[in-house]
Amino acid sequence: MSTMTREEIEQGLQENRFAPGGTARNAHAEVLAVAAEASGDSELFRDALDNLINSYLYSSESTKMLVPFARLLQEYDKDPGAFSKGDAHSLFWQFKWVATAISESPEIPLESATGWLDEMERRYRIAGYSERPVRESELWFADVIGDDERAERAYARWQAADRDDMSDCHACELNGQGHYAMLRGDDARALEVWQPVLAGDKTCAEEPHRVLATALLPLLRLGRFEEARAQHLRGYRMARGKESLLPSVGKHIEFCALTGNEPRGLEILAEHAAHVAPLANLDDRLSFHGGVLVLLRRLKDLGHGHLPAVPYEGVPRTVAELYEVLRADALDIARRFDARNGTTRVSERFLARIGGAPLVDVLPLGVRSAALPQPERAAAPVAAPVPAPAADGAALAELVRRARAARDLGHPGSDGLWAEVAARVGTADAVDPLVRVDVADHRALAAARAGAGDAAALVTAVRDGYRALGREERAALSELRLASVAAQSGAAPGEIRELLAVALRAAEALEADEPLRGRRIALAELSAIRLESYLRSLEATDAHDHGHGHGHGHGHGQERAHGELAAELTAFVAAHAQSLPDLVAEAEEMLGRIALSEGDPERAVPLLAAAAARAIAAGRPWQAVDPLVLRAGVLMSLGRPEEAEEAARSGLAHAGELTDAEQQAVVRLTLADILLERADAAEAAELALTAAHWFDQAGLTADGGAQARLLLARAYAHQHRNADAAEVLRSTLPDLLEHGEQQALAVREFLGDLLRELGEPREAAEQYLLAAELVKGWEDPRPQAGLAQSAADQLSEARLTPEAVAAYERALELHRLSGDAPVAEVRVLRSLAWLAIREEVSATGVARARTLMAEAAGILETPQGDAPESPELRSELAQTWHQLAQVLDRWVSVHVQEDDDEDEDSGPAEALGDAELTALRLEEVLLWDRAAGVYADLGGDHLTERFQCLNNAAWTERELGRPEAGAARLSALIEELRTWPEGSVPEWILPRAERTVAHLTD
Repeated sequence: MSTMTREEIEQGLQENRFAPGGTARNAHAEVLAVAAEASGDSELFRDALDNLINSYLYSSESTKMLVPFARLLQEYDKDPGAFSKGDAHSLFWQFKWVATAISESPEIPLESATGWLDEMERRYRIAGYSERPVRESELWFADVIGDDERAERAYARWQAADRDDMSDCHACELNGQGHYAMLRGDDARALEVWQPVLAGDKTCAEEPHRVLATALLPLLRLGRFEEARAQHLRGYRMARGKESLLPSVGKHIEFCALTGNEPRGLEILAEHAAHVAPLANLDDRLSFHGGVLVLLRRLKDLGHGHLPAVPYEGVPRTVAELYEVLRADALDIARRFDARNGTTRVSERFLARIGGAPLVDVLPLGVRSAALPQPERAAAPVAAPVPAPAADGAALAELVRRARAARDLGHPGSDGLWAEVAARVGTADAVDPLVRVDVADHRALAAARAGAGDAAALVTAVRDGYRALGREERAALSELRLASVAAQSGAAPGEIRELLAVALRAAEALEADEPLRGRRIALAELSAIRLESYLRSLEATDAHDHGHGHGHGHGHGQERAHGELAAELTAFVAAHAQSLPDLVAEAEEMLGRIALSEGDPERAVPLLAAAAARAIAAGRPWQAVDPLVLRAGVLMSLGRPEEAEEAARSGLAHAGELTDAEQQAVVRLTLADILLERADAAEAAELALTAAHWFDQAGLTADGGAQARLLLARAYAHQHRNADAAEVLRSTLPDLLEHGEQQALAVREFLGDLLRELGEPREAAEQYLLAAELVKGWEDPRPQAGLAQSAADQLSEARLTPEAVAAYERALELHRLSGDAPVAEVRVLRSLAWLAIREEVSATGVARARTLMAEAAGILETPQGDAPESPELRSELAQTWHQLAQVLDRWVSVHVQEDDDEDEDSGPAEALGDAELTALRLEEVLLWDRAAGVYADLGGDHLTERFQCLNNAAWTERELGRPEAGAARLSALIEELRTWPEGSVPEWILPRAERTVAHLTD
């Protein structure tokens, strides 16, 4: 077996420290510890043990740290002097982790666990540390063993003890304090304690990640749903994929299960399928699997136990199977804890958790989730008819009365009422025959709307049924529906016209004293107008196709058809305006749509307003929603946002009784879009969120739902909720990418911008590059150039230097193809210059940077056409000189550091002499002076840059042995700025300039 050299072990330790947490990192750390011990080098062994402890901590195997910690403690006891001050501090700090690991290890006897706490207290006291961390560790140990009195005492002493450099950070302590309040049932107090962490004022490597997850249920229990939704989106994003945060992931899954978001919970579970296997840390396993079990139980309760879940130990499992396996395992672990602790606390808390009831029916999250399939239900046996009691008969009669009233009014709730009537009627014999025909009428209407093949037969049967009962006014309506069904099924125009004629004759044949006679005739006329327009367009298209006519003539035909339809509708409005406002409202809405199709939005606006007003006046406010929503969109296109918002709000106000999910979604999305344009992002986000939910209910997740989520992400971004926006956008990205190249481009770039703001440069660069691929074949190279440059910026930020250079060079090539982007070219060249010296400040790199900076300056010094010299270009030229001076200063600094370093092997190989260093410094001063002069000409907006240049030049003059010259520059600036108007100079500039002058002349 080959052994590792010291250099290989040290290199391995360096790599391991920055590796992602998990079992792979732990295995590598274990190998390095064994190799270090075998080397006989005590210092190297201690480093390897420390690394192993830290590796275990950030994984699901944290309880394994006990063994290497005990070994490291032995090393300390053997020779405390071998530990540096930092090493000793690290060892004592790790004692806190070990105390937690002991509480989380049921195999460690209670006596041993207590002994470890006592040992921690003794060592801290001897070392002079505060008892604060000891008491916190004691609190959690007392809590888990059910000793509440001891826990209270430990909590009080924890809070009373002084903080020192062994205390946990404020964020972690606030986590613990809030968690203890929550355990005692005080959610409000817990959230109050957590507020600085939730707000981002107190953070660390693991916070607010953990608090964001723990706060979810308290927020729900207190009804703070918007906060809970936001914390889930932000918190899950932080916890996703991190092995040490699996308990937090479990809490996010539990949150989904208790808020009607079971599909989202399943998606999170699938993302962490690899961690569902037994975890070495039993407490983490209990916590993570507890959240999973809450979800699995909810799915079972909803009838989804047969759905596939995730594999467990390599075996595929359904929801029900996985639930049974995890529950049995978790209860066994809980019993082991209880056996060790001598209480039933762990089991009781666990059972209470997995039995939790939903805290809200549905809390829309905004992110896209696949809908669950309808649960499989066994067919119920058909019960024998049972005569209904009189009370039930009376209730049925009242239900039928309400259903008929809703039907006659065209109320959206009519379908639901008739469905309830149908369910109540069942197969009972003692039912009014008219009720049976009414139920059949409802079924026939549903079939007609769905385009069912048997719709005509069903409507015909209903017509005959009404006639048999002497209800000619209902039979006449069925005749009209037969014409509509024929048109929908693609019947020949002649057949449709004949059916319309039959319907009109049936209406006209009604008795003169029939109250509905006039309405039936008018409805037949309006239907004929609508269908005749359709038939004329159909015949015109056929004639055009058969005659191989030209498009121009076809356009004239469409104009004539629109003209005829508009004339007929106008006549209908004039004839029935006073008697049938709801039908006239339909006609006016059609006239408005015709105006829009003819490119005349100004004519459409009053027509749509009139249609809505008539519907409202007729007592049918739901009928006003569509024209109001359409009018709102038209008004926005006309640049009248105030009126548009008013129309959309009116539409939303009248949508309360709508039962169509798509209509509910559209009215909200319309208003949200208007409000976002008007900079009301908070209300826009709320509306877009509910719109997405309604689109999901309508089965339009990939269409309207995707657009609603895009708008939601935009609204979140306007509120600087970039994490929320990124999560929403990521979830619906596959849908949005299917909506055309332009939208795919915009969405990729938007997501890249969000990820850039979130400090995720690799991911941002990926989105920019994917967007650039979309526009690769465009004739105009500018979009691709801009995206390539954005990608390069992010690749540079991620320190992926070769990739960044390649992206910048591609951007430069594209900018030059466009020929009209000098500023962009210059900025790319400057970025490339800095990348030339990023990895190493060498003579070659500095020479390359000089060349690139000179090229940039040359572009800016070349006249740009006939236009006068642009202030923007002059500013960029000054910035180029400024940055070139900074590059040279870096080169000088490297050599100055070499001179100060006693190690002759350090520093660059190409040492510069004094004369060369002086020449470089003189060049720096010249460049900074030139840049400062340009900034001075550009005025007060560039004062900060001007001061920076003069300040840099002043200090460089000092390095040249001419401090008075540097002081003179700044003194002249000070005198000038004192003459500027009050408030025009940033407060910090004069004091800083004065301090620098004092230092230079001291």
